[in-house]
Amino acid sequence: MQISDDPMQAGQARGRGARSNAVGRFEPYARQRIDDGWTPEEASVLRTEVARERPRSAITRNASPDLSFDRSVNVYRGCEHGCIYCFARPGHAWLGLSPGLDFETRLVARTGIAAVLEKELRRRTYRPATIAIGTYTDPYQPIEASHRLMREVLEVLRRFRHPVGIVTKGCLIERDIDLLSDMAAQGLCAVGVSVTTLDRDVSRAMEPRVPTPARRLQVIERLAAAGVPVRICASPLVPGLTDHELEAILEAGAGAGAVAASMIPLRLPREVAGLFRDWVEAAFPDRAGKIMRRVQDLHGGQEYDAEFGRRMTGQGTWAALYRSRFEAACNRLGLAREMPALRRDLFEVPLDTPEQPSLF
Repeated sequence: MQISDDPMQAGQARGRGARSNAVGRFEPYARQRIDDGWTPEEASVLRTEVARERPRSAITRNASPDLSFDRSVNVYRGCEHGCIYCFARPGHAWLGLSPGLDFETRLVARTGIAAVLEKELRRRTYRPATIAIGTYTDPYQPIEASHRLMREVLEVLRRFRHPVGIVTKGCLIERDIDLLSDMAAQGLCAVGVSVTTLDRDVSRAMEPRVPTPARRLQVIERLAAAGVPVRICASPLVPGLTDHELEAILEAGAGAGAVAASMIPLRLPREVAGLFRDWVEAAFPDRAGKIMRRVQDLHGGQEYDAEFGRRMTGQGTWAALYRSRFEAACNRLGLAREMPALRRDLFEVPLDTPEQPSLF
């Protein structure tokens, strides 16, 4: 008997964000689940699988005019947080996997990436600038607790006195406060904590395996108390669903100790548009039409506009209103729009290596 390709009907995707697992855009064939009567009921629930990759490079370069950094490090592919709006989902198609449920259940840990990063930092031609981490998938997603790849990367960066900017939703970052506070004291570290909503129920539906909003605000408090400069990221701002919370999110972040703020309206590249549309129609049927219409208003009548200069800000009346509200709230709360510049002049290549320790 053929059944629907929507795993939610069988309870298979409990605690996950996407409602389907359509194949990626590069695959020549579609997949259809078949109930042959042999699969035990408990086996139908999706479990997280982690593959290991030996990376050949650690630092990814970009020349985007929309970004404030030109290099980043990604320690994981895919993200167990399961945020339905995640713009990184289409990247899973390059692995022959689905941007849907595969993205949040079939993960890749880039084992040994810290050692590869160290080799790259030791190159004579390397010139330091802030390395961004967490701009693609979250380095502090749940599997970091056992794999500790982010911890290893931070240890390398601290030894080289290299600047790093981190963005996360995960409370596991508190484990590394010892490293982060030491680097922050030297002007080498800043952290952005993403809070998309203050509504626990909306958060649980939209980002099912992310710590609650209150817990993320606590992360800001603890980082700030340790001397780490923190930015509250009200991103993505979902039109018709969370946009009314903008001022409240910024106020909560400032109250927790954030010194700066940022805001990016929802963007839905490639497969994310269909995944988000299916999710919002099921999760919020009473306002799904309003939400999708406003998304289109933000992006010139489309669900996504990929043009530089517009893709991360939106356009039109709603985009202008969001920006005006954001500016007014930041002015009232004393939140900067940019984090303090991190130092590059402290960078130095350690004399010792695992193969040849220093004599001093």
